[in-house]
Amino acid sequence: MANITRFDPFAELASFRPFMNPDEYFPGFRLRPWLDEAQVEPRIKVDVAEADTAYSVKAEIPGVKKEDIHVAIDGNQVSIEAEVKRETEEKKGEKVVRSERYFGKQYRSFTLATDIDAAAAAAKYADGVLELTLPKKANGAKKELKVQ
Repeated sequence: MANITRFDPFAELASFRPFMNPDEYFPGFRLRPWLDEAQVEPRIKVDVAEADTAYSVKAEIPGVKKEDIHVAIDGNQVSIEAEVKRETEEKKGEKVVRSERYFGKQYRSFTLATDIDAAAAAAKYADGVLELTLPKKANGAKKELKVQ
């Protein structure tokens, strides 16, 4: 018995991806070599864990003073804002060879499943990590309905 297969003329073209990894096909060729040295602005990375009574949030904000961090809670919406100030300067003798500066604000906002009790919330910042304890509101508890 012969196996019958359907012919797809574009199957080979779909598997050909020459620009997915340009270093593989064009070694030593770079479109923008200066991007390798460019420093990307920092991003706030967040981990959120949920318990029965509260949320626990850990946000990485390295190199920021705790006075420059602002946390806002509005219902079930949490916003974290940090002002970043970085300066590095290399000197040789009296002539400045290279100077890099970054000033800006980082902002991260996310929505949780239940409302937060803002009066009981707590924040702690140490070693570049912001830890938030966000207790859930009592009236926002789940209610299970009985099906009749």
